[in-house]
Amino acid sequence: MKLSKYKKKIPERIYDILKDRIKELRPCQYKSIDKGLFKDKNLLVCTPTASGKTLVAELAILNAVFHDHGKCIYIVPLRALASEKYKDFKKFYGDLINIAISSGDIDSKDYYLRDYDLIIATSEKFDSLIRHKAPWIEDIKVVVIDEIHLLNAPERGPTLEIVITLLKDKIKKLQLLGLSATIGNPEELAEWLDAKLILDKWRPVKLKKGVYFNNKIEFEE
Repeated sequence: MKLSKYKKKIPERIYDILKDRIKELRPCQYKSIDKGLFKDKNLLVCTPTASGKTLVAELAILNAVFHDHGKCIYIVPLRALASEKYKDFKKFYGDLINIAISSGDIDSKDYYLRDYDLIIATSEKFDSLIRHKAPWIEDIKVVVIDEIHLLNAPERGPTLEIVITLLKDKIKKLQLLGLSATIGNPEELAEWLDAKLILDKWRPVKLKKGVYFNNKIEFEE
């Protein structure tokens, strides 16, 4: 879908940022806009790897900072992924919003984070910040949960579930975005999050299944 066709549905300042970098919106992106991305709706985006889920999160974050003057949290499962996302966001938006990463000492209150628009953190670190009663928690407008299917993981799942539950209880006008390529029960999870469900099978490269034997690959029809 051409980006220009969604010009009227995208806030002007955000459209101006996108137009030089993006010419077309991928299915999960325009479906998210249609289901209320810029109207503060909770969304659960369940689409294949590299299908454009991160841009959905970026749009919600920019909208929260520019139009609602709120703080945004991007939750990831691993410190390495936090570093990767931090570099990506700094590359594209470092001159537009203040971005911080917080994934280290879980006993630190990190007061300095009050000065940042976007904070990228692991679920364990953010759980600690909530429990330390960081004064800026009430300023949060958008929370993005990357790899949200890890709610089902024995090690990280309980902490992530507690974080989501606490946020929903503490912040009444919170917009939640869950991102995943692999959710076994998306409808059930969307209901728990009170979120609109975005499902799509589009991927940039077609996935084929085959068997390699004797230096040859036989693909399934």
